[in-house]
Amino acid sequence: MQRRNVLKGLGLTATTAMAMAPAFAQSAGTAATASPSAWPSPQLAAGARLGHCRVGNGPIAGVVLHEWLGDHVNWEQVLPYLDPTRHSFVFMDLRGYGWSRGMSGAYTLDEAVADVLRTADELAITRFHLVGHSMSGLVAQKIALQAPGRIQSVTLFSPVPPTGFRADETALKALNAVIDEDEAAGRAITARTSSRYGAGWLRRKLAIARAAGTVEAMRGYLRMFTTSAVTDGTHGLTAPLHVVTGALDIPFYRGEPLRNAFSLAYPSVTFETIDDAGHYSMLETPVRVASIIEKQVAAG
Repeated sequence: MQRRNVLKGLGLTATTAMAMAPAFAQSAGTAATASPSAWPSPQLAAGARLGHCRVGNGPIAGVVLHEWLGDHVNWEQVLPYLDPTRHSFVFMDLRGYGWSRGMSGAYTLDEAVADVLRTADELAITRFHLVGHSMSGLVAQKIALQAPGRIQSVTLFSPVPPTGFRADETALKALNAVIDEDEAAGRAITARTSSRYGAGWLRRKLAIARAAGTVEAMRGYLRMFTTSAVTDGTHGLTAPLHVVTGALDIPFYRGEPLRNAFSLAYPSVTFETIDDAGHYSMLETPVRVASIIEKQVAAG
């Protein structure tokens, strides 16, 4: 019973989304790509540089990263609400995802940090605001600590805490099933939005997930965020850190343990909750997410 409760808290039990299985199973192979007008001049990965797209030509620079079950497409609905005259946001896809799908690697935390900083170097971005989501929240924390002179602010949506995403053998088996089985992925997605939405939402999010990353990359980053932690020098973080959670997410990403982990590591951290969102706030409440990002950038 205790093990089942742990899996339920991680959104991995078989009781969720079963009724919707026929509706989303047929869409597993559907590509979810951004419309041509949404992403001006995206650049595929080249050499050691990550695939990316710069949106806006303003003087304030930002770097935006993605989650495990999605790439840059997750952020597409936010774009119309960001001011392109004030900001220049570079959306980067990690190795094996989206515009970096052809770029393989070890998929470690240190590699991801180095990739982002190297790509920023190649784009002549010396100082920037950093935005992360879920697993890339861990990457963003490490970047901010490793390159403090370059990071002006850090905004994290439903992030993996500095202590990492600890999973026992049963939970890891369930997470690996998300990679291979549409039904398992559907359960995870639905649990992370409190079973609030219908079949159309599930089809769309599952399509984004299946088009986003290679199986190799998904397994690699699963190892990364379930075995890595950011523990050294956290009290030395100089950039403002803001953590945004969704009230409809699973407990791991919104509960007291997450807040405590961030508060212990980063005493100056601030928190905000989006009442109408789960784990995918940039898809669920894009106007609110854009406003939060711009507010944090302005204050950083």
